[in-house]
Amino acid sequence: MAMVSRFLVMSLFIMLNFLERDDKRMVMAVDEDAKALCSVNLAQVLPPPYGGLENVVCRPVWNSFLLRYSQTKDNVVTIVLSTVYTTGWVGMGFSRDGKMINSSCMVGWVNPSGQGKIKQYYVEGLTPSKIKPEKGELPLTSVPPLIYLQGATIYLAFQLKYPNRLKNQPILLAFATKYPHHHHLTVHDDKTTILFDFSSGTSFDVSTGLNDYTSSKKTHGVLGILGWGLFSPLGAIFARYLKSQKSWYYFHVSAQFIGFILGLAGVVLGVQLHNKLQVHIPAHQGVGILILVLSILQVLAFFLRPDRDSKYRKLWNLYHGWVGRIALFFAAVNIVLGMHYAGAGQSWKIGYGFLLGSVMLVCIVLETLLRLKKLDEPTSYPMNST
Repeated sequence: MAMVSRFLVMSLFIMLNFLERDDKRMVMAVDEDAKALCSVNLAQVLPPPYGGLENVVCRPVWNSFLLRYSQTKDNVVTIVLSTVYTTGWVGMGFSRDGKMINSSCMVGWVNPSGQGKIKQYYVEGLTPSKIKPEKGELPLTSVPPLIYLQGATIYLAFQLKYPNRLKNQPILLAFATKYPHHHHLTVHDDKTTILFDFSSGTSFDVSTGLNDYTSSKKTHGVLGILGWGLFSPLGAIFARYLKSQKSWYYFHVSAQFIGFILGLAGVVLGVQLHNKLQVHIPAHQGVGILILVLSILQVLAFFLRPDRDSKYRKLWNLYHGWVGRIALFFAAVNIVLGMHYAGAGQSWKIGYGFLLGSVMLVCIVLETLLRLKKLDEPTSYPMNST
């Protein structure tokens, strides 16, 4: 399926370029100029380690932007981005989903007095005040980042250390002709987003190449909400409040089974997204693993359920009930975490808020009715024989 998606992306990319022949000629000319710049010996321009990269890969990525990088066996990625420069700032960002919000960027500029500045920024919003300097999630090494201007070319260099090998990564590229104001970035003059494969050195336009990933992210969220947020709570409601119904057990097992399958599918898709995008969200991933383990224990408990008259049945009921409650609690927490880290829109938040509120309201009403029913039941006393 992934190979088919990539083939379609490449086919669409080629078709669009064929239809826009004039743009293609211009882009090819720019690319040829950029390829010629790849022959520049960085050792004569930049200090180590940026000037002495081994197994360096050089690729034109956008306009006059040229990306050089090297990745070691220890997953240390050294990046040197160069482009034509006059004034303002130049930036390269790493995104989770191809969007600016929640991305971390390295931005550099050389002020009118000739002093170079390079800082990491975290994009909390689309306004300049929401782009925070000295913040971000990039795993920078102890090697200081570097900004250097030689003639009309500016070099932006930094080094990252990842726990795993960097592969497909959405990258933001932008520039502005106005200098930052007190380290706060001015509005960019132009920008683009590409999906860059650091394992092969190829890139795809984000508007086509990331559609598959965006769709997978949405599917991951829908599966999690349906599995852990809807069917699993319904199964618990059937078990606690509808035991007076003859078929409550079948409804309970069916809802729990559907919830487990949907949740498991969401976890599998989440692992695939992690492997493709190299997104590291320890809290969301850790809680997701905990929920999956608790759900598996619940499934195993179904097969190990003792007979009703067994002396272990009471202990089994306590175990089954509380493990289920803990799993549902952390499931709700993890859905909220997932929406937060994914930068979900208001429709997602309102939709899940309505679902969660409805489930809680139903539980409150049914719990109240259950307790009132117990209060109305006549109390039986043992009869004393005389």
